[in-house]
Amino acid sequence: MVKTLQVSAIENGTVIDHIPSKNVIKLMKILELNGDKMVTIGMNLPSKRLGKKGIIKISGRDLTGKELRKIGIVAKGAKVNKIKHYDVVEKTIIELHEVPINVVKCKNPKCITNNEDVPTRFEIIKKEPLKLHCHYCERMIQEDEIQIK
Repeated sequence: MVKTLQVSAIENGTVIDHIPSKNVIKLMKILELNGDKMVTIGMNLPSKRLGKKGIIKISGRDLTGKELRKIGIVAKGAKVNKIKHYDVVEKTIIELHEVPINVVKCKNPKCITNNEDVPTRFEIIKKEPLKLHCHYCERMIQEDEIQIK
């Protein structure tokens, strides 16, 4: 059997691998990949761990700490590789230990965070599937209901 590279290499930038396929488009929106950089997207690629996975390659862009924390909300276990001169110079496996303040929007329209200038705060109730608890209104939010700010 001949192994082939399904997605071409990038010279410099970031590769996000092992994304659940259903969350690739959501992750693109979170990272605001709107055409300023060359982006390669793969969906429904074979994966031993996930069955099917997604991959995003962003040429000429490093991710911020805040962006990495946002990735953790929609793609726990994803691997982020920093690329320089076609070589991986740094690898990070994304884990979700806490939900960053003011990153997730509360789905309760009456929550104080949706009506006043108050940053959102959530606690993790369950990691798989992700279930969050709003610190202010105590609303529970399921993984498929999460909206990133």
